[in-house]
Amino acid sequence: MSQKEQEEDFFLPDLCEAQSILFLVLVTELLVFVLILAESRLVNFDWVALALTSLFVQWIVLTSAAVLCNFRPLLLKMSIAVATASGYAVILLLTVIFSLLAEWVRYDRLGEWNASGIGYLGRNLIIASIMTGIAFRYFFLQHQLRQQEKAELNSRIQALQSRIRPHFLFNSMNIIASLIGVDPDTAEEVVEDLSVLFRASLNDLSDRPVSLAEELDLCSKYVHIESLRLDDRLNVEWQVNVDANTVRIPLLTLQPLLENAIYHGIQPLQKGGTVSVNIDVKKDSLFIVIKNPVPTSEFSYTGGNRMAMDNIRRRLEAIYGPEAKLFSEARETTFQTTISYPLKEKS
Repeated sequence: MSQKEQEEDFFLPDLCEAQSILFLVLVTELLVFVLILAESRLVNFDWVALALTSLFVQWIVLTSAAVLCNFRPLLLKMSIAVATASGYAVILLLTVIFSLLAEWVRYDRLGEWNASGIGYLGRNLIIASIMTGIAFRYFFLQHQLRQQEKAELNSRIQALQSRIRPHFLFNSMNIIASLIGVDPDTAEEVVEDLSVLFRASLNDLSDRPVSLAEELDLCSKYVHIESLRLDDRLNVEWQVNVDANTVRIPLLTLQPLLENAIYHGIQPLQKGGTVSVNIDVKKDSLFIVIKNPVPTSEFSYTGGNRMAMDNIRRRLEAIYGPEAKLFSEARETTFQTTISYPLKEKS
């Protein structure tokens, strides 16, 4: 199993990250505040006790996070049960060390260890055990939720991978059959374009984004096949105002939307129409706008089209974060789909 797969299968987050540390500090401070509040009155709140207890507990929490962070590569190789037990042992050991140190600093009575000191140590161990169990349980549930969301996203991606419709395959085969006798060179081109499209649909769409040039090449092959079927009824206008070789985009993002525009916007019209694709950069974000005519006033994108748009939206959000957007708007004569996402992927 690779390092990346081990990271994905491990329930404990990377405690070296600032976000994880901030979460631990805030939760710990909230716990200390509730503990001190329960032992004192609201009017005469014991701020000194809050400060000393916060210092003591935060030292345990931050030191435990630092130790688990440095031993994370070793924990990744363990089973969940062993890793959990090891994490428990580390935290409880640090609790004992800091409890003894606190007793020595505050009372200097380690040499006269009595029942009171044992009770103090036992109380700290019980609190540490309960809070560690709650924290580990929370991390485990978060991990399970992320795994569930990932599985759901993969299932949606698999649905999108079968997105090239059967009717498109049948139409393409009919085009090839009709061209073999009269224009074998064009028939060969259609076969090659069709093979590229289906090869792309079988790729792992969860991989890193490809160059925009590759996606545009895929779209041009699709348009080439459709133009042979629709003839002069189909016109596609491209306005690409970016460097397609450097800009990245998830594979099969633009092609399914272009397919929707042709299938629902051009094919029903007897005279055909124009699909326009505008790609531009605004404020460090890529904007893609696809417009197609609306055949009827009741036209709407539903069914498989909505599923495809939801799939693409989820994939964009998974790669680029919540700033990635995909939305559509039906007007009187046109239907517009807009994609926008930051040029930099989320970490």
